[in-house]
Amino acid sequence: MSLGNRRRMEALFTVALFFCSAFTSGVQGDGLTILQAPEYVSFQKGDWPISGEKIPDMVALTMGFSVQEDLSWPGLRAGPLFQRPRANVLVVVRGVDSLALPQSVASYPLENPVPFTLDSVAEMVHTLFAEDTPVVLQLAPSEERLYMLGKANAVFEDLPVTLQQICARLSQDGSVLASLPLNSLSRNAEADLLFLSEVQVLHDITALLQRHRHLAKDHSPDLYSLELSGLEELGRRYGQDSSQYQDATAILANVLQKFGEDLFGLYGDSAVVEVVTVKNFEAPLTRKSRSILESKQISNPGSPYNLAYKYNFEYAVIFNIVLWLMIILALAVVVISYNLWNMDPGYDSIIYRMTNQKIRLD
Repeated sequence: MSLGNRRRMEALFTVALFFCSAFTSGVQGDGLTILQAPEYVSFQKGDWPISGEKIPDMVALTMGFSVQEDLSWPGLRAGPLFQRPRANVLVVVRGVDSLALPQSVASYPLENPVPFTLDSVAEMVHTLFAEDTPVVLQLAPSEERLYMLGKANAVFEDLPVTLQQICARLSQDGSVLASLPLNSLSRNAEADLLFLSEVQVLHDITALLQRHRHLAKDHSPDLYSLELSGLEELGRRYGQDSSQYQDATAILANVLQKFGEDLFGLYGDSAVVEVVTVKNFEAPLTRKSRSILESKQISNPGSPYNLAYKYNFEYAVIFNIVLWLMIILALAVVVISYNLWNMDPGYDSIIYRMTNQKIRLD
């Protein structure tokens, strides 16, 4: 090979490496990480992307619930019908695209990172297990948003919710400030306190569950949904290349790893713990305050032309139940009427039989 051809080959090889590195760096982004999962909930390892709007359906399927639309995502395989996890814990971390978690079951890229909530899953849990009063906790400390249902009202009634309460909790005994390596983080800066308050909430949730271990032994599944935005505020305040942001990222990775291991152990290795990392949501998260117990509206405000509702996947089940029940009742009426019409009162009825014997004696 001549010197000119060799240089051309080296130049082509350099260009190919450049495009490959650019492609791989572009792939990195928001992600879904499965921290803990029992053996019967099978997550397949691979680079299959999942849309942000499909996260609630994925959580519902892991808990054994049905969804309106099939989840065509190969990352989750169908598990046994009569063996489902006792709890599902979803932690959404805003302001970072990935965390260096020491151990995890599987990781997947997240595409279309739109805001989502687990309201539909919480409503399913409350509807199907209303008598067992499961634990349903949805918490966002930065927005001071808290939703509790079932036994969560009694267990987490002392959980600090507002930023003022959480900041006061940081100065009390058992605070995480005594055990965390703060490094460049400050105890007086507002953005730093917001991040530390979220770490404190994770610690308090674990402590309260350890105090009420009986909740993890009942038959009703529990649901936890936490949203953390302390890293996002630190990145906005100091920049993502700052030492404060880097130290907070390392602290949060270790805290989430321990948080997942503790909850997984409290539920007897029968819990699914997921972490969603989102750099920026594509649309602002707007949420209307409502009670999960309120009745649904009968009208169809989404259709300005007074059209019918969309097809409900439960229609076939309800139709078959009503149809066959009517057929069975109609056949029962026909059989009973036929037997009454052809009944001999003297032999088939004990009333007439006793009357005939009394007349004969007289």
